[in-house]
Amino acid sequence: MTKTLLPVLTVLFGILVIWFLAVAPMNIRVTLDQAARAGGDVVPTGAVERRETSTLSLLLNNRSYIAGGYDLDRPRLPTPTQVGQELWKTTGAMVLKGRTWSKRSLIYHGWITLQSTFWGFLLGTTVGILGAVLVVKSRVLEMSLVPWAIISQAVPIVALAPMIIVLSSQAGIDGRGFPKALISSYLCFFPVMVGMIKGLRSPSGEQLDLLKTYSASGTQQFLKLRVPASLPYLFTSLKIGVAAALVGAIVGELPTGAISGLGARILIGDQFGTPLAIWAALFAAAILAGVLVTLLDRTQHVLLRKMGMRT
Repeated sequence: MTKTLLPVLTVLFGILVIWFLAVAPMNIRVTLDQAARAGGDVVPTGAVERRETSTLSLLLNNRSYIAGGYDLDRPRLPTPTQVGQELWKTTGAMVLKGRTWSKRSLIYHGWITLQSTFWGFLLGTTVGILGAVLVVKSRVLEMSLVPWAIISQAVPIVALAPMIIVLSSQAGIDGRGFPKALISSYLCFFPVMVGMIKGLRSPSGEQLDLLKTYSASGTQQFLKLRVPASLPYLFTSLKIGVAAALVGAIVGELPTGAISGLGARILIGDQFGTPLAIWAALFAAAILAGVLVTLLDRTQHVLLRKMGMRT
């Protein structure tokens, strides 16, 4: 356990150190603008001159104002402490106050996003597995489906999302749930399909020949050898797919005009100039992705262990 945690904690510590060091140069201009308006002795004195001056020069000439960059209400780059406080204020504090499902609670917004992620993940996984089965079963389908699946991933989701929303509206589908789930599934199906193809083709020739000597039919070979052999590959792909589905759900909330969800929270924070709200929503999304991936990892561990494929 210690061997696993130590590298993770070391990397985390390094990220926090770099983050803290980056706060000063990122926020120095905002700090100096506020100090100048308050009548402070700022070098250079003009706002235009400060914008044209290099960040390094501003830091060296105004060292007394560096600390102020770590305590701004609307910083360009907040400190980890500020993000943690905002995250607690919109999650744990809300729970303690009995306002878990308040529209100011990230738990509420995370639940909205999670629903779209679940349906998108379910749809994308289904399409990906079916596509993989068809590709493995038919060489013709492999030559026709796989290139299109690859090409589909070259289309930017930001450009595709508005089109999906418009088409859904034209088809008479009300609400924002279906377009978000569709966008989510679009990002999810490809890694699942690729991983499942790799898994279904993982049995060796000797294993297939052994089943043939037992007069196993094609269906029996598929169900008793290819499917079990594909599970480790499938779960690896599902972990990637669920994270991609979450990203798709968040991206889908941006052009839909949604007022609920982590993506909507990020958009509203950007519109109203509240960076802390944006950062808190981003961290909430990262935590949610970590929870989903961990659940899949635990499921994989238990299932493969029961099947005798892991000790």
